[in-house]
Amino acid sequence: MEGTGGSSASAAAPVNQWWQEFSKIFQYYLDKSTPHATYRWIGSLVFVSIYVLRVYYVQGFYVVSYGLGIYLLNLLIGFLSPLVDPEMEPSDGPLLPTKGSDEFKPFIRRLPEFKFWYSFTKAFCIAFVMTFFSVFDVPVFWPILLCYWVVLFVLTMRRQIAHMIKYKYIPFNIGKQKYTGKKSYASSSGTRAD
Repeated sequence: MEGTGGSSASAAAPVNQWWQEFSKIFQYYLDKSTPHATYRWIGSLVFVSIYVLRVYYVQGFYVVSYGLGIYLLNLLIGFLSPLVDPEMEPSDGPLLPTKGSDEFKPFIRRLPEFKFWYSFTKAFCIAFVMTFFSVFDVPVFWPILLCYWVVLFVLTMRRQIAHMIKYKYIPFNIGKQKYTGKKSYASSSGTRAD
């Protein structure tokens, strides 16, 4: 009984080896794309436009698009939220400063930009593949789904913006902060005296 199950294991070995090699190559290029955020997002927007054109020309798959919209809204909330929410639970880790005299603590996202981009792009890839299967093309009156999603988006963003105002944080960097230091000039020469 030595050969029992051996043939299926030997048949799966090349597939497993190919999958491991593919995973390594995919991770290599994913790692190389990390510092190039602009190009990553441009590539994703090209893919989003292809998806939108596909849904427009097929005139269907509105439920898939609605589910995609809900998932993207969930990702956006994670991207805009701090890692440690001061409203939920106090922590020993870095908290957002609540007073002007508090020490500056950088904004740490619950969902980092790279993971946001990767999940965003992966969601559109999955939704695009789903548009090739008619089982996902559920007949629905799409304006109702669109109105419901817009209402959901507005209510969620209003709550998120109120949270940002309450805890005084901005989840975006508005350029690199530069230290100018104290500028004390000598009154007659016009040169700096450090």
